[in-house]
Amino acid sequence: MIGSPVDFSFKHLSAVSDTLSDEPNPGARPLKRNSEQKFHSRALRLNNNNITDLIGLMDTISGLLVEPTRLAWLDLSFNDIPHIDPVLTQLRDLRLLYLHGNGICKLSEVAELAMLPCLHTITLHGNPLETEHDYRAHVIAALPHLKTMDFSAVTKQERELASIWQKGRNQRKSTSHSKVNRK
Repeated sequence: MIGSPVDFSFKHLSAVSDTLSDEPNPGARPLKRNSEQKFHSRALRLNNNNITDLIGLMDTISGLLVEPTRLAWLDLSFNDIPHIDPVLTQLRDLRLLYLHGNGICKLSEVAELAMLPCLHTITLHGNPLETEHDYRAHVIAALPHLKTMDFSAVTKQERELASIWQKGRNQRKSTSHSKVNRK
């Protein structure tokens, strides 16, 4: 069970660490805290803010949550994040990651998230990388455990096509690489 999210959405935050000096938005169900005032939750909403990087993310999560290593849902949508930060790969229990509506440009950065064994849902639409050729196939090939991408189910056919696309892409790379080595 993920529990009620710790919700810092629409707070005009410019850094993730700003949450440590603020109170989360009230939710439908009250958040439970321990004696250190940390939250019993596995979900953190930082969406619709002005966050530009993820500096201090792990310290912030540790300061907010009773079990920071068990964070399962992270919503960073509608911020100003330009990259998929490698710090996200430290969140080994992450299942849902919302990154839509940011400024992420490099489709190649998605592959870093393959290190997250439980990740089954991701959103990336509304980022510049969405306009890249074969965007959806690339993401599905890079993250083979995905069940949902951009709020749409990943079908068996898409998974098969992404696998074929990836194999063809790898063959083209190895062919062009061997041509360069022969010169």
